[in-house]
Amino acid sequence: MFEDNIYTIIFLALAVFIFLRLRSVLGRRTGRERPPYDPYSARDAVRSSAGEKVVTLPSRPVEAAPRAVEAAQPPAERWKGVAEAGSAAAVGLDAIAAADPSFDAQHFLTGARAAYEMVVTAFAAGDRRQLRGLLSREVYDGFDAAIGEREARGETVESKFVSIDSSTINGAELRTRTAQITVRFVSKLVSATRDRSGAVIDGNAEKVTDVTDLWTFARDVSSHDPNWKIIATETGQ
Repeated sequence: MFEDNIYTIIFLALAVFIFLRLRSVLGRRTGRERPPYDPYSARDAVRSSAGEKVVTLPSRPVEAAPRAVEAAQPPAERWKGVAEAGSAAAVGLDAIAAADPSFDAQHFLTGARAAYEMVVTAFAAGDRRQLRGLLSREVYDGFDAAIGEREARGETVESKFVSIDSSTINGAELRTRTAQITVRFVSKLVSATRDRSGAVIDGNAEKVTDVTDLWTFARDVSSHDPNWKIIATETGQ
């Protein structure tokens, strides 16, 4: 019986000793430690509702290998289908890709098309919340003023996309750390503006219209934020 008690005391002493050793090596949590860093958490966070974010162009691990192949391609092939080799746009894209290795022109154009449709639709609906997230401050102020004037007159706009026939990069450049890309959109829309009584005063609610726009997108390539904002819009030919 006495021997059993001795062994029990020895085992307890060993358990206490091991516990103290582990505590001294691992330390205690105080609630002030940083959480483990997830390199993709910020990227995933921007994929919320389209109305709150801009043109999201994340860097994805699966693109790492293709980008390496693209960089090894001869200049004539690098921007094939996006910009003509040796053109000012191609030179600008080279500069942007050098500053931001994750840049993918085709992926950018996909996002630009989505942003174009969202902005046109949001402007027609007077959706300021969505516009604020997609436009630069200066461009948003212009859109906001136009919506305000329309509301004051009691006018409403109906706008529906039929198709976006093409979206091509018309120009590209890197200004210090800011990438700027101008895209030429050719689309088909059905658009009409109605007055207070509901009568059409501009456009045609039954007719498809061809529209050409030149929009410029910008992004700080030194920022971890992958979003692009629209900094200029104009009607082009």
